[in-house]
Amino acid sequence: MIKIVDYHKTFNAGTLNEVYALRGVDLHIAEGEFLTVIGTNGSGKSTLLNAIAGTFLPDRGTITIGGQDMARKQDFRRARFISRVFQNPFMGTAPDMTIAENIHLAFMRGKHRYPVPGLTRERLAVYREEVRMLEMQLEDRLDNTIGTLSGGQRQALTLLMAVMNGPRVLLLDEHTAALDPKSAAQVVALTERFIARYHLTTIMITHSMQQALALGSRTILMHKGQVIEEIPGKDKQYLTTSDLLDRFADLRKQEKLTADMIEEMRREYL
Repeated sequence: MIKIVDYHKTFNAGTLNEVYALRGVDLHIAEGEFLTVIGTNGSGKSTLLNAIAGTFLPDRGTITIGGQDMARKQDFRRARFISRVFQNPFMGTAPDMTIAENIHLAFMRGKHRYPVPGLTRERLAVYREEVRMLEMQLEDRLDNTIGTLSGGQRQALTLLMAVMNGPRVLLLDEHTAALDPKSAAQVVALTERFIARYHLTTIMITHSMQQALALGSRTILMHKGQVIEEIPGKDKQYLTTSDLLDRFADLRKQEKLTADMIEEMRREYL
């Protein structure tokens, strides 16, 4: 589904603020695979998602999605089959519009219909059933504005809006990090349900080692813009968070991580 070969990206090249963000990334993600990504701040995790989404173009390298060459296609040309959910539950929605209006905008995303269909009684009935699946008692509050909802409710709706048109690729950028534990657990459960329902190819960044081990079919560790470790599903089921930290220590011995980076990992993940 997604094939990235020798992908390089430098920001502010030739200046004092130069950042070599992605350094020859090679990564193949199969159709329907659920990949989790871990790494310290600045390791290139979000930059990798931006590369897939088309936020910028590469300095060198290729990226194909579904067999199509995307290396030089901008984000709006990829938007019809890529959806993304960010860490901030207040991104991706219009706070002054109602739940129904937000969902209708998501439904119309990528569609070329003129005039634009309105919020008919039939459409509202469909949206009510979609929202009912969230099990957050929002199905009878479709006329409430999004801005009045809790972070967990809003993130659940954002997730629904991201998947309701059946995108081929779902990008999750630490989408539960800003939520309280109960809300995070609800959104994780919905995430798994939607991925299975729509058979989505999914890449999820997480700062939770528990999530990294419990979710997905494979986990990769990034450092300084490179994928330096891959953990397949058959190994993940036998690992604990302590085991992952031991892997970081092994990488240090191989001079892939410094002692400071190991300590940063411990602070972030434990």
